[in-house]
Amino acid sequence: MTQRNLEALFAPRAIAVIGAGRTPGSLGRVVLGAIAAGFKGPLAAVHPTADNINGVAAFPSVAALPFVPDLAVIATPPEAVPGLIAALGAKGCRGAVVIPAGFAEGGDAAGAARQQAMLDAARPHLVRILGPNCLGLVVPRLGLNASFARVGAAPASLTPGSLAVVAQSGAVAATLLDWAAPRGIGLSVVASLGGMADVDFGDMLDYLAGDKHTRAILLYVEAVTSPRKFMSAARAAARLKPVVVIKSGRTAASAQAAASHTGALAGADSVYDAAFARAGLVRVDTLADLFDTAALLSAARQPKGERLMIVTNGGGMGVMAADALVAGGGRLADLSDRTRAALDAVLPRTWSRANPIDIIGDADGERYRRALDIVLDDPGADAVLALYCPTAVSDPDDTAAHTIAAAAVARVPVLAAWVGDRSVGAARRAFANAKLPDFTTAEEAVAAFNRLNQYRRRQEALMEVPPPAAAPTPAARAETARLLAEAAATPHGWVPGHAAKHIAALYGIPTNRVAFAATPVAAVEVAHGMPGRLALKIVSPDIVHKSDVGGVALDLDGPAAVRIAAEAMVDRLARLRPGARLDGFLVEEMIDRRRGQELILGLAVDATFGPVVAFGHGGTAVEVIDDKALGLPPLNLALARRMIDDTRVGRLLKGYRDQPAADLDAVAAAIVALSALATDHPTIADLDINPLLASAAGVIALDVRIRVDAAHGGPVISPYPDHLATTLTLPGGARLTARPIRPEDEPALRALVRALSPEDARFRFFTGLKDLDHHLAARLTQIDYDREMAFVAAPGNAPADFWGVVRLHGEPDGRRAEYAVTVRSDKKGLGLGTALMKLAIAEARRRGVTELWGDVLAGNARMLALAAALGFAAEPAPGEPTLVRTVLRLAQPG
Repeated sequence: MTQRNLEALFAPRAIAVIGAGRTPGSLGRVVLGAIAAGFKGPLAAVHPTADNINGVAAFPSVAALPFVPDLAVIATPPEAVPGLIAALGAKGCRGAVVIPAGFAEGGDAAGAARQQAMLDAARPHLVRILGPNCLGLVVPRLGLNASFARVGAAPASLTPGSLAVVAQSGAVAATLLDWAAPRGIGLSVVASLGGMADVDFGDMLDYLAGDKHTRAILLYVEAVTSPRKFMSAARAAARLKPVVVIKSGRTAASAQAAASHTGALAGADSVYDAAFARAGLVRVDTLADLFDTAALLSAARQPKGERLMIVTNGGGMGVMAADALVAGGGRLADLSDRTRAALDAVLPRTWSRANPIDIIGDADGERYRRALDIVLDDPGADAVLALYCPTAVSDPDDTAAHTIAAAAVARVPVLAAWVGDRSVGAARRAFANAKLPDFTTAEEAVAAFNRLNQYRRRQEALMEVPPPAAAPTPAARAETARLLAEAAATPHGWVPGHAAKHIAALYGIPTNRVAFAATPVAAVEVAHGMPGRLALKIVSPDIVHKSDVGGVALDLDGPAAVRIAAEAMVDRLARLRPGARLDGFLVEEMIDRRRGQELILGLAVDATFGPVVAFGHGGTAVEVIDDKALGLPPLNLALARRMIDDTRVGRLLKGYRDQPAADLDAVAAAIVALSALATDHPTIADLDINPLLASAAGVIALDVRIRVDAAHGGPVISPYPDHLATTLTLPGGARLTARPIRPEDEPALRALVRALSPEDARFRFFTGLKDLDHHLAARLTQIDYDREMAFVAAPGNAPADFWGVVRLHGEPDGRRAEYAVTVRSDKKGLGLGTALMKLAIAEARRRGVTELWGDVLAGNARMLALAAALGFAAEPAPGEPTLVRTVLRLAQPG
C-alpha cells in the first residue's frame, strides 16, 4: 500500500488483543500477557463472554471497546480475520498484527481467497497489516512486546537501542531477540513480516530509514515480493544508514523450501547478490555473521576506514587475524615511528615491533592498557582489535577491565576478541555491559570489521560520478524494435544471426562483417564478395549451441572451402539432429581470436528482479570456468567498470607479461550498450554475445544470439526517462532544453551553484552555501526517478551550461512531494523560474501527486510571489518561524 499509518504499528498509543482466551498458555493469552507486562498505554482484550482476562479488561466486540486502538493484535482462527479487520477499520484502528497462518502462504486457494478478503476489508480504511503467519512485533523503547517471542521477564529484557530487525521468519526474529538481550545490545524495532500480505521489506526500509531511533537495519530475507519497491527503498535507506541482510534459499532445494514457507518465489541467488550490491546493502552468509555484524553496529563508534591495528598476547593468533583481515579486503595499519618508539618504552624488548602488535604471552591488564593507549593515539588506525589468548600468567577479567577503560576514551572503535571458552565468560559479560563489541574468535571480529568497510566502499561507489556514455539514437531504437517484432512473430522467437549482429551494431557494439545465405550455393556466392579468411555458421532455430553439432567452421580460405564446409554441415546436421530445421548459413569475416581475450556478455530475465546483465570469461567452456559478474540495468560506465573488476578475467584484461591491456573503456561501453538494450526493449528474453573479443584495439562481437518472448516488467531500477525532455520557450524568445538530470551532471550542477549570488544561495539552501561538496552533489544528481525528479535547463548548443534546475522529491507513497527551484543569478527575470515551476507541476500531476509543497524563506519575496501566481497557498512552516510553507493541492488522479 503506502507509508501511511505505519506509526499505528510501531508507535501505538492504545492496543487491543483479539483471540486471548481463558486458557493459560494459549497463543492469544501469551501475547496479551507480554503486552501487559511492559506497555503503558490503554490495553483491552476482545472476548465474546469474558469481562477480564488475566487482569486485562475484556469486551465482547471491537465496536464495544471503550477506546479506539491504534494497533490490534489478532490471534484468532484465520476464518475470523477478514471480518475483524473490517470491524477494526470502522472503529478507527489503523494497524493490525495478524499472527495466525492459514492464508496464501500455503498455496491453498481457500487461504489465498481469505487473504484477499482481509486486504479488501483493510483497503477502505487503510488498515496496515503485519503478517499473517508472523511472530509479531517488538518496540523496546515503548516496553512493547506484541509477540510470542521468549524474551524473558519483559520489559527488563527489552533493551532499547538503535538496531532494527526485520525478518520474514518469526523463528529468526525470536532468535535475534534472545541473542541480543544477554549481550546488552539494544534494539529499536523487531518486526516479523511473515506472509507479507501488506507490509513488506520495502515498507519497512522506508519507515526505518526515517526513524530517528534506528541507526542500522538487519534483514532476514527469504524472498522479495515487490522488487521495484524494494530496490527503491533499499537504495534510499542504505544511503542513510547501514543495512545488513542475510538471504536464505541459496540453493535450488532450499529456495523451494522457502517458497513453500512464505508463499513467494525465490529468485536466483546470484541475482540477489547483484541486487543487494547495487542497493548498497551488505550481505552476510550466516546468522552468526549477522550477530557479529550487529555487535559492531551497536557500538558507539563505527570504523571510518579499513586500517586495523591488532594488539595481542599471542603472535600466532595475531597472524591469523591479519590473514583474515587482508583476505576480506581490509588493511593492516602501519605503525608510525612515533608509535613504535612509544611502544618500545613500555613493552618487553621481544615485542613484535610491527602490526600485529604482539605484546608477549605474559602481558597483564596494565600492559594491555599502556599498549592500547599508545596505539589508539596513532592517526593511521581506523579501529583497534584487542585480542586475548588465555594463559596461566594473566587474568582475563582484569585484562578486560583495562581494555574497557582504554576503549571508553578512544577516538576510534575498539573491538575485543577474548578467545577460548571456560576462562573468558566473565570477561565477555563485562564487554556486553560496557557495550564494547566482543567476538569469540579473532576471525569473527575481523570479518565483522571487513563487512562494515564493504558497506562504506559500496556507499562510496554509489556516489561515484560516471563519465558520459553514448546513447542509442531514436532511429537505432526504432530499427531494433522492428527486427525484434519480426522475431516475435515466429514460433521460436529467435532473431536471425545476421539481424542479431545488426542490433548489436545499432547499439554501438562493433561486430565483424556478416551475411546470410539460405543454401550452400548462396554461401559460396557470398564468399566471393568477402576477401580474406572466413567463418561459416549454421542458422537453425532448433540449435542453441552451434558447436555442439559441428555447426561452426573457422579459418576458411575462400569460396571453395566455404562450399565444402557448408555441405559437410548439412550432412552432419541430418545425422546428428535429423529433426532440426536448417534455415541457412552465416558467412562472416574471420577474426583472429588469438589477438584478444574471449569474453561473454549476456542478458537474462530473472523471475524476481527482471533483466540482468552478465559479464565474464567467454568461450566454449564458459559454464565450467564460471567467472562472471551480474548487474541490474540501467548501468553506467562506472558500474560497468566495477563489473569488470569483479571478475578474474578482468585482471587479465589489464595486461600481463607480454600481453597488452585490452581497451577497458570499450568493454565497459559494450556492457552499458547491452544494458540500454534491456531497458529499451522488454521483449528480449535471452541475449548472448559469446565471444566478445577484447584487445587493445577495442571489442568485437563474433557471435550474437537474441531471443524474444512476451514483454516482462522491465528493470526494477527506473531507467533514465529521456522521453521527458522538452523545450522551454521563454517570454523573451530564448529556447532552452529541459531534461531530467543525469549522474554525470554533477560538475555542471556544481557550476550552477557557484554562479549563485550569496543572497540567491541563501534563499535556495537557507545557508551561505558557496559550492556543493561531492557527497551532496552526488545525492542531487544520482536520483531514483521512481521517487524523485529534477529537470535541468540549458541552451541546446551548450548542454552543460545550466541556467536553472527544478526538483521534486516524493514521499515513498507518492502522494506528497516537495519542490525546490534554482535559477542562476545572471538569468533571473527571463521567466525561467515560472517555466520550471510549471514543468514541475505538470510532472507532479503525471505522477498522481495530490499535494506539492515547498518551504520558502520569509524574505524571499520573488519566490513567494511566483508561488502565489501559480496557485500555491501560503501557510506557516511547522516549527520554523523564518519559513513560509507554500502548498499546492492538486486534484486526485482520475
